[in-house]
Amino acid sequence: LAQVKGIVIRMRNDAENKKKLAADYESKAMALLQKGQQGSLEMAEAERLATEILARKEDVGQEALRLSKEVTSQESMALQLQRNVDKLRTTVQRYENDLITLRARAKTAAATRKLNAQIARVDSDGTIAMLEKMRNKVEEDESLAQAYGEIADSGQSIDEQINKALGDGSSMPGASDSLAALKAKMKIA
Repeated sequence: LAQVKGIVIRMRNDAENKKKLAADYESKAMALLQKGQQGSLEMAEAERLATEILARKEDVGQEALRLSKEVTSQESMALQLQRNVDKLRTTVQRYENDLITLRARAKTAAATRKLNAQIARVDSDGTIAMLEKMRNKVEEDESLAQAYGEIADSGQSIDEQINKALGDGSSMPGASDSLAALKAKMKIA
């Protein structure tokens, strides 16, 4: 785009220079004819030189006209090129914005998927199964403790069973001594 604009500027300058040169040639032709009229130059020579200069003026004028048309054409092309560049920049900017949005959405989707997968594994495989195992283990331990308690109760001595039946409170110190004294008093062996 910069190159095209540079060409347009150069062509415009060339066209202006050609127009100035054409005007200069016309001034010189007029000066030659005036010299011929004043007699400082033969009229035939003045006309010949003026004709030569006017021919050059015509060539330069045609070149200036051609360059002016070319400048107009190049300016139009430069303007169209500028529009295309602007449109391309807008499109690129839109795609960059879309890319940023898509990257953010992809990260969010990946994080959501990962979190949902972890939640699904925890609910189906982990937590519920773990709670069931825990419940079963606690119930098993409670049953085992009760069984040990029953075994321990069945292994008591006769005195312990009697004391328990009478609610004697055999856990009190000196209860065995009291029992022995009572037996002696009653003369029971």
